[in-house]
Amino acid sequence: MKTKFIIHFFAIIILFANSVHASSNFKDEDPEKDRVIVYVLKNILSRYHYVQKKLDDNFSEHVYNSFIEGLDPSKRYFTQEDLKEFSQYKYLIDDQLRDTNIDFYKLVYGRFLEKLDAAKINYRTLLKQSFNYNKKETINVDYEKIPFAKNENELLDYWRRQLKLSIIGRIEEGERIQKDKIDKGEKVEKKTFTELEVEARAEVLKNMNELYIRIDELESSDWYSTFLNSIVSGFDPHTTYMSPRIKSRFDQDMSGKLEGIGARLQKKGMYTHVVELISGGPAWKQNELEAGDIILKVAQADAEPVNIVGVRLDDAIKFIKGKKGTEVRLTVKKKFDGSTQVISIIRDVVELEETFVKSSIVEKDGKKYGIINLPKFYIDFSDSNSRDAAKDMEKEIERLKAENVKGLIVDLRDNGGGSLKTAIEIGGLFIDKGPIVQVKYRGEDPLVKNDTDSKIQWNGPLVVMVNEFSASASEIFAAAMQDYKRGVIIGGKQTYGKGTVQNVLPINRFYEQYPSDLGALKMTIQKFYRINGGSTQIEGVYSDISLPSRYSYMKFGERDLDGALAWDKVKQANYKIRNSYSNFADVVYKSNQRVLNDEKFQKINEYAKWLKKNQDENIYSLNYNEFKNETDKKSMQGKKFKEVFKFKSNITFNAPKYEYELFKKDTILKGKRIAWHKNLKKDIYMNEALNVLSELKMKKEYSIVKH
Repeated sequence: MKTKFIIHFFAIIILFANSVHASSNFKDEDPEKDRVIVYVLKNILSRYHYVQKKLDDNFSEHVYNSFIEGLDPSKRYFTQEDLKEFSQYKYLIDDQLRDTNIDFYKLVYGRFLEKLDAAKINYRTLLKQSFNYNKKETINVDYEKIPFAKNENELLDYWRRQLKLSIIGRIEEGERIQKDKIDKGEKVEKKTFTELEVEARAEVLKNMNELYIRIDELESSDWYSTFLNSIVSGFDPHTTYMSPRIKSRFDQDMSGKLEGIGARLQKKGMYTHVVELISGGPAWKQNELEAGDIILKVAQADAEPVNIVGVRLDDAIKFIKGKKGTEVRLTVKKKFDGSTQVISIIRDVVELEETFVKSSIVEKDGKKYGIINLPKFYIDFSDSNSRDAAKDMEKEIERLKAENVKGLIVDLRDNGGGSLKTAIEIGGLFIDKGPIVQVKYRGEDPLVKNDTDSKIQWNGPLVVMVNEFSASASEIFAAAMQDYKRGVIIGGKQTYGKGTVQNVLPINRFYEQYPSDLGALKMTIQKFYRINGGSTQIEGVYSDISLPSRYSYMKFGERDLDGALAWDKVKQANYKIRNSYSNFADVVYKSNQRVLNDEKFQKINEYAKWLKKNQDENIYSLNYNEFKNETDKKSMQGKKFKEVFKFKSNITFNAPKYEYELFKKDTILKGKRIAWHKNLKKDIYMNEALNVLSELKMKKEYSIVKH
């Protein structure tokens, strides 16, 4: 098992790269645009956000702390001397925002750019020579609690300790890998500590260089987005500003489709690499571009090609993507022979298959059951005729009914939500008609959102699988099925707990005279409530059958977010509990007892407690021998959990019949389905869900509706 500090260190790297959005110069600044966005945001938020928030000293302090923490989460850049200078604005930011003044931002941003340049010198200088690995010292990686360095000298020592921690971890890992090979009888040229240390230091230097290359590629507008999000997050954690580029990604994510060539790209060093072709996309159909190829130049039809070597990935993607029916010509270096080739591709709509509903059929005790996996509640807001989660779910249920399945599992694990509209429509597939959810605007009475279609697409046994990552629209659906007693909810103790609704508002709509795209605001405008009146905010949905997981004891979910809106309740909606099952309580009881007495689940629960204990340990020795002893001790403890999730059922999962025709043309899809089915066979949670489903008995007045 990898040691915890490695996770900590690389989490810092990722957090830093994602949150900084900095650049090393001001070349892309547009002061007028910056002020316009602030002006529009403060007006939209004050008028339409679910919470009425005063722009006062408390709000100012939030922006101050959030912005500085967002730039420097691991206390690598600013010192207490810097903060002393910044603090002149600590309780003035609210006044500045009212005057559309961004002096605080400009001061901190300018200082941060200076600190970035200093940081490059710091880590490169420190990594030129080895550290003293016999020195008795420690590092605290709970960066939220440790203070900023007092001055530049102490800041340099912070850098030294963080780099030393990373190197020590790599040396320990290298020694362990070497020992494991020797123990297995493999011939290994044993490296000394000094040799491993030199390699570790070089690897850390390489990673740091790559990190700062990525940071330097980011533009001023990216960086300004971080400041804007420090402002809007003062209203609640789910209100965010989206730059034009982020808004484009959001739309793609929600719809599950894009217009382009259908290739996943990755930046490696100076080059843009093709990682994967999306099955069904133009590049996949044309069959000339391959995974592993390097894209050197991009031309729009007959236009002059643009060299994209050294260009940041987002900009390269801008050149390659384009409207359906247009031509793009890629100059690529081929993976296998290194030759250079020009490939012409006609762009088209590309559907991201992993976004969409998929299903499997399993036979247990002589009966067939269907499993529908719903990754998110997707919809294309710009095209009402395109596919969405509700339409696809209805179609998939019809296909499974045609294969005579006797029960259905809807798997919402890791489903973070999506469209409220599709959640309501999917809920309606399992009841005749009635309320699904209640939504409430600021200062108004709740509105009941009903399924008005009396048609029931599935009237048979239903199990809904959730986990700690099931959120928002997933919780709406799960809560409705639970309140109606229409299905059994099985999974983690409780779901994520996001009971708020966001709307995406293009900023130009409120400032039409501005010539360029100002981005969008994703703003919390409503809270939603179960039909029983309780909010899912903070509390989430508690499972009928709680299964232990690695997250069982972790601090997790909405309840652990700063500024999350509070739980409350409203009047219960007018609905009738369906009580579809003759043995609901018995099945739930038997499953809970089965889980309680199952050795595998007991071991998972023990593992979850061990993970929580490790999560709370934040201080590490920087003396190599002490660090190694601590790591060995944890590794020994961890060995008993090595196979904690090792499980294999004796049942087989198969694709529905209609997919077999698709597999003849699409081997990539076939491969993905085979991998999914193998994972389902090894999924202890799915196995228990199937046990529950097979035991559920419908009352006589309920029967599976066929059309």
